[in-house]
Amino acid sequence: MYHELESYRSYFPFLNSGKIYMNHAAISPMSTLVTEKLQQFIAIRSMGEIDDYKLFMQEGEKVKQKLGALLNTTPDRIAFSDNTSNAINIFAQGLRLKAGDEVILNDLEFPSNVYPFLNLQSDGVKIVYAKSNNGVVTAEDIISCITPATKVVSVSFVQFLSGYRINLKKLTDHCKPRGILVCVDAIQGLGAINLDLKETPVDFVASGCQKWLMGPMGLAFVYVSKELQERMQPRYVGWLSVKNAWALLDFDLTLKTDASAFQSGTLNAMGIFALSGALELFEMAGHALREKVILENTGYFINRLQEIGYRPLLQMLPKDEQAGIVTFHPGNGAEIFSHLENANIICSLREGMIRFAPHFYNTRAEIDIVIDELLKIQ
Repeated sequence: MYHELESYRSYFPFLNSGKIYMNHAAISPMSTLVTEKLQQFIAIRSMGEIDDYKLFMQEGEKVKQKLGALLNTTPDRIAFSDNTSNAINIFAQGLRLKAGDEVILNDLEFPSNVYPFLNLQSDGVKIVYAKSNNGVVTAEDIISCITPATKVVSVSFVQFLSGYRINLKKLTDHCKPRGILVCVDAIQGLGAINLDLKETPVDFVASGCQKWLMGPMGLAFVYVSKELQERMQPRYVGWLSVKNAWALLDFDLTLKTDASAFQSGTLNAMGIFALSGALELFEMAGHALREKVILENTGYFINRLQEIGYRPLLQMLPKDEQAGIVTFHPGNGAEIFSHLENANIICSLREGMIRFAPHFYNTRAEIDIVIDELLKIQ
């Protein structure tokens, strides 16, 4: 299996520089499949037909099909946005929650999944925070906060700092019968861990594409269930939100019934081309194999860190609660981060913690090199 994955390393030119890159929870390097798609787009816009609207639309639909396959849903349930924050705002603003309605978050959410809901407090919406324990907020922790006033639960698929993967099925199984909507910030999960929306029918998914999906910055997407869309009243609409978009002077505000109603205007066509290349690499490797290798890398990394005396946050948790992130709190995080950076090992320093995030093309040999460097600074 690992010999087979070695071939995918050839798609990443940065490896020729000697860098060991384990920072995919922040931003991913671009593969040559991505840069080739970008070059194709630039050639069209600079030397080709230039205004090839039909081709751009076809590429967008192709990417939606790829995302639909990744999530086990249909392409018409996918819409593009520009970043995770704005994508979550589509949900938060479109619900038109009322005074007294409750939204449950937790105290370890990345701000992208907090501020869009805090902004609703001016309308009288109440925000409730489930409390964490050692970097973990479980489905049970969230469920224990639910009251008759709860209308929404919004949660990260994978927590950005600890890497904890929540049991979304347990959450949806509890919320669905009670009419509680489940919104998922999936940016730290998708591309590392597979999410099957048939098995786990959340109502809304938002994800940027620059992290584990290995795509460009400035591009995100949403999944909106048909039932949810029928309940929403979009706060923001544009000329491409309506059914008869090309009847330019009719001014008929009849919205589309598929998720593209949330695409109000010009899309990031260059970003969509780039994401097409990134997803092509995943399809070549296979979604199941990619996830399997990432989880095995995670487990191996945790074990190696324990061997040299560190205590990763998720060291006692089973594989189905892990994803690709491996974090530990050494007490001298800034010193370790600087040492690793000087050794061409790229990771993140977050809240005093060292966070590693190896992808499917990273090897155990690279993890061993990281461990050897950590030993040098103990």
